[in-house]
Amino acid sequence: MPVRIVPATIADVPIILEMIRGLAEYEKLAHTVIATEDTLRQTLFGPRPAAEVLLAFDAAEPVGFALFFTNYSTFLAKPGLYLEDLFVKPNARGRGIGLALLKRLAAIARDRDYGRMEWSVLDWNQPAIGFYMGLGAIPMDEWTTFRLTEDAIARLL
Repeated sequence: MPVRIVPATIADVPIILEMIRGLAEYEKLAHTVIATEDTLRQTLFGPRPAAEVLLAFDAAEPVGFALFFTNYSTFLAKPGLYLEDLFVKPNARGRGIGLALLKRLAAIARDRDYGRMEWSVLDWNQPAIGFYMGLGAIPMDEWTTFRLTEDAIARLL
C-alpha cells in the first residue's frame, strides 16, 4: 500500500507533537522542546493558524510530517513556501516518504503560485544535505541565519 499524505487536522495534534519530539531527538535538541498539545492546537488550528502540517501514513501508522508556512519574496513580489520541519521516523526512512512529502509541498507551491520553496538544514546533517542537493536544491551558503529569542525580543523593546 502506498504512503498516504494528508493535511493534518486538530485531531492529529498528538501525532504532530510526537513527530516534533522525534525530530528534536534526531537533531539532539530534545531539551529545547516546550511545545504542548494545547499550544499546537492554538497556534496551528486556532483563529490565526501560523503554519500548516502534512502527515504521512503507512496504512494507519504515522511515519512522517512536514510543517510549513508562507513567507514572502520582495524581489519576486510573490509568496513562497517555507518548510520549517520535515521528519520521517527512523524505521520508515529509505522508502521515499521524505520525497513524497517534498513532492506534495512542491505541488502546493505550484498550485498557490508561490515563487519558491526554502528551508534550513543543520550543517552536520550530511544525509539530508545530499538528498536535497540531489533534488536540485541550492545551498544558500552566502546567507547567515539570525535569530532573536523571546528574551532578546523583549530586550530590543
